[in-house]
Amino acid sequence: MSDTSLTRVRHVSDTGLTPTLVKITASSVIPADRARVFAALTDPGILQQAIPGCESLTATGPDTYEATLKIGVAGLKGTYTGKAAILDKKPPESLTLTFEGKGGPGFVRGSAAITLADEGAATRVESVADVQVGGLIAAVGSRLVEAAARKLADDFFRQLSTQLTAT
Repeated sequence: MSDTSLTRVRHVSDTGLTPTLVKITASSVIPADRARVFAALTDPGILQQAIPGCESLTATGPDTYEATLKIGVAGLKGTYTGKAAILDKKPPESLTLTFEGKGGPGFVRGSAAITLADEGAATRVESVADVQVGGLIAAVGSRLVEAAARKLADDFFRQLSTQLTAT
């Protein structure tokens, strides 16, 4: 079960370009204990299978990764390359994810504060992300960006649940 909501904020830069700032709040209940969910959220093998369109996820150092994603969602469609890092790990309670990527459709960068809480025998994962998008991604319109982000977050949580119940 997941619930994803988005808040859009626009900011005009000094260059006259209009990047779009989006706050994405996502929440999902994963059918596994908190320690197992935390471990999955920091395991590149599980993440590669859970992240929609992830073609590669390669460790470049402790808790730092390079990734290639092929996104097939309207408004974001394209291949992206980028970097991600896991910071402020407090197992099994929280972590911060920073990310940046670019591709033909534009760029995305931001950070997400992720918290985990017991919910019976399951774990509630909550994420609050501040994301900046630019280029064609920002130009497609905020409703398409919001719908695409919601779909990607829901797909990620669904696949993460599947990974954890299959093992």
